[in-house]
Amino acid sequence: MDDKLQFDLVSPERLVISERVDSVTIPGVEGDFGVLPNHSPVMAMIREGELIVENDGTQRSFALSGGFADVTPEGVTVLAEAISTPDVGSTD
Repeated sequence: MDDKLQFDLVSPERLVISERVDSVTIPGVEGDFGVLPNHSPVMAMIREGELIVENDGTQRSFALSGGFADVTPEGVTVLAEAISTPDVGSTD
């Protein structure tokens, strides 16, 4: 069994991240939720907030202005309205 999940973060302009990670914490409209490998399928709306990606003991965060998350047992795709981070910059 693979201990990583595929994570794709997409803005309207481009694919921001596509990599294997340990977990993702998503700011859902009904509350924050964590995604680990083999998560049950779910589609969720995202509110404005901080998305956190954990991989190999490090964390990265991205400020999202809203969007959707599509979770499958293999991974998660986040379609964000706008994304900003010190590393990536604003993609408004």
